[in-house]
Amino acid sequence: MKTILTEKRRSGILAHISSLPSPYGIGDIGTAGIDFLHVLAESGQSCWQFLPLNPTNSLFDNSPYMSTSAFAGSPLLVSPDLLFNDGLIQKSDLENPPDFSPYFTDYSLVVTYKSGLLKKAFATFSANPPHDLAEFKRSHSWLGDYAIFMALKDHHNNDPWFEWPEDIAARTPDAIQRYGELLKVSIEYYTFEQFIFYSQWQRLRQKATELDILLFGDIPIYVGLDSVDVWAHQDIFELDPNTGKPTLVSGVPPDYFSETGQRWGNPLYRWNSKSSEVEKNLEDWWVERFSVVFELVDIARIDHFRAFESFWAIPAENETAIDGEWLKGPGSQFFDKIEKRLGTLEIVAEDLGIITPEVIELRDKLKFPGMKVLQFAFDGDSSNAFLPHNFETTHCIVYTGTHDNDTTVGWFLSDRLDDHQRSLVKQLANKTLHDSFGIHNDLIYLAMSSTSIMAIFPLQDILGFGNDCKMNSPGVPEGNWKWRCAPEFLTHDLKAHLKHRTLLFGRYKEGR
Repeated sequence: MKTILTEKRRSGILAHISSLPSPYGIGDIGTAGIDFLHVLAESGQSCWQFLPLNPTNSLFDNSPYMSTSAFAGSPLLVSPDLLFNDGLIQKSDLENPPDFSPYFTDYSLVVTYKSGLLKKAFATFSANPPHDLAEFKRSHSWLGDYAIFMALKDHHNNDPWFEWPEDIAARTPDAIQRYGELLKVSIEYYTFEQFIFYSQWQRLRQKATELDILLFGDIPIYVGLDSVDVWAHQDIFELDPNTGKPTLVSGVPPDYFSETGQRWGNPLYRWNSKSSEVEKNLEDWWVERFSVVFELVDIARIDHFRAFESFWAIPAENETAIDGEWLKGPGSQFFDKIEKRLGTLEIVAEDLGIITPEVIELRDKLKFPGMKVLQFAFDGDSSNAFLPHNFETTHCIVYTGTHDNDTTVGWFLSDRLDDHQRSLVKQLANKTLHDSFGIHNDLIYLAMSSTSIMAIFPLQDILGFGNDCKMNSPGVPEGNWKWRCAPEFLTHDLKAHLKHRTLLFGRYKEGR
């Protein structure tokens, strides 16, 4: 069956919303997002990939992969300009913002600034709520739990939910009603934040549709322990019923990124429960999750897809990921049930790391395209599956690197490559080792010219930036997710060059 992932050759850019140019300290889904859509269109790109859109937390270095909600949008990504355009704040509220750096996000400064604007907007909003607010609440069934959870977090000094009083931690009806009345205004505020986020996002999506640009999102397979998802659905996670704390947590064994593996610490799903009720509740939760994600995007990558075949389970008391074990995931039957309820979904499988024949079989059975990362192509022999001439199918997405990789320039100059490997990279791009065109352009050339149906490039690789601009260092707990692109880097020449390459390799057609 033909889908948007197979209908024609495409290319696009990977850039998280937070990394976009903006005078407000962080990119946003209003002016900054729409401006970037125009950059993509002018560059001949037809896809924009970004990281999860969920709220972030300073306790986890503001990682978008460790959120308080799998459904909510981050209020930090709300556009101040659109708040003004909609009459919710005054022009004076946007004058003299803090001295934000254009090169990185200072999350503490952004949180203070954006929270102040949103609270002013809420006061105006509350005085005359829009007529479609009630419909928004009705059509987003997760919203009630999210709003009261966030209000309870504020009320309990941001303590984790499993340290709250026993009745509300256990969600007894009396406690829910009592706190619902006590925290009414706070609950309304968090409802407002989500109404604004989703309203602004739909404008962004409409503009993307007008420009024929696909929005490519990301689904973290796991959720944070201190999240509304775990609090509101305790039965579907591996938790100690007495403490609410996990008994098994997520991660991966030792690999390319870490000698001790990665202990992510998320609670695991009870995929192997013998309870039909737990099985149904897990399915319902994932159906709702997919529904919400595809309300926002055209395509979604499932991060750590391999866990649907088997997942690394680490005893919660262990400090590293070394002594875990592989347990069976839900497999293809799970996706068959999802498709029966929601129809065909445009899903990409993140199939990197320790991938077994069973994972490949599952991916192919589901007809999900996988990922080919060129930075992984040069550490073996000529049979390396990530080399473009070895792609076994066009039904894959090729990347120069991902948000978890070094930038291509940083990678090429690092001690992870020797001179032989550097020479091989250049030869495959028909260059000599001393050609000065730029290794980032060489890998973009290789990706563009490959048979892969889609090619995606991190914005840092488009710009040829070094490893001081990488987005994330897996296993390193601090200093990530901060990189931003200053506006002066997105030049006319850069866009023209990228468009030429895209036309050359049939990934764009004039007048589309």
